[in-house]
Amino acid sequence: MMAQPSDAPQPLLTPFAVIGPQFIVPQSHQVIVEKYPCKNLVITDINHRVLLKVKPYNKRLHCHRVLLDPNDNPIAMLREKKLTMHGRWNAFRGESKASSDMIFTTNTEHMIQFKTNISMKLANKMSNDDDCDLRIKGSWSKGNCTIYMGDSSIVVAEMHKPQKLKYANDKFTVTIQANMDYACVVALLAIVDVMENPDAKQGSGVPPEGVVNAIGAVLTAASS
Repeated sequence: MMAQPSDAPQPLLTPFAVIGPQFIVPQSHQVIVEKYPCKNLVITDINHRVLLKVKPYNKRLHCHRVLLDPNDNPIAMLREKKLTMHGRWNAFRGESKASSDMIFTTNTEHMIQFKTNISMKLANKMSNDDDCDLRIKGSWSKGNCTIYMGDSSIVVAEMHKPQKLKYANDKFTVTIQANMDYACVVALLAIVDVMENPDAKQGSGVPPEGVVNAIGAVLTAASS
């Protein structure tokens, strides 16, 4: 038997279910992620069958995303935690925001970073100092992000951006290793997409509350 190259992705020996065991496939597979207007993502398999969708939760919560099944039923809510130094996002089951329904949390490694480096920790491990459960590293703008198992060299998913396509920025593929929760992979990539694309945080023309309050204060002062 031919020896496997040392740099080849090593398969997970046991299933790693984060959002749910129904999103685990026993063999390596590819999904296709397409970006549509209004910050929508549609995830399909190689046969163009819709697996998942990601949409903004509503017009006002610009940095909230909801992960949906093919029938638009909510699977997980992705919420940005405001006023944090390391770009924290939390994932909750369904449309919940209760701490008891939190699935995982993510943080950027550094306050200012030029390459993608984000750690993910399961919610039941947040109270201890254990290492992260997953880590996303690479360059999002160049389409070469990789998700590792914790701080190890075990690859669980790799993003590939087709360089020859005219609309390459709106479409990429992801190779997901066997026994890895592909809904979790999609949720993490959706979070990175918002963090790495400033225009993804823009809403539909509704000014932020702070801006509205500031304008109101100026008009009040001017009329007094």
